[in-house]
Amino acid sequence: MSVLLELSMTPLDKGESVSAYVARSLDIIDQSGVAYKLGPMGTCLEGEWDEVMAVVKECLIRMQADCNRISISIKADYRQGATDRLHGKISSVESKLARTLQK
Repeated sequence: MSVLLELSMTPLDKGESVSAYVARSLDIIDQSGVAYKLGPMGTCLEGEWDEVMAVVKECLIRMQADCNRISISIKADYRQGATDRLHGKISSVESKLARTLQK
């Protein structure tokens, strides 16, 4: 079951700037081999459900090591037979507008 999953995981007990903690999660995601696209407020991953959720779990385990409170937002979209949705969903909207949108 292939899914597109948007993830935002943020420690709540580390002050105003948390980019160092977010970077650790992105290192895990990047090394996982799962297709992903980094955004300013979250990261979209695309892959099989178990594979993607294993990456989410690994990010949480790593953050739990030194964070006492963590906010996790997950949004997932399953569509049977769909592939390369990280790019395809954007391309579909752009084709309907007949122009390239800002990325």
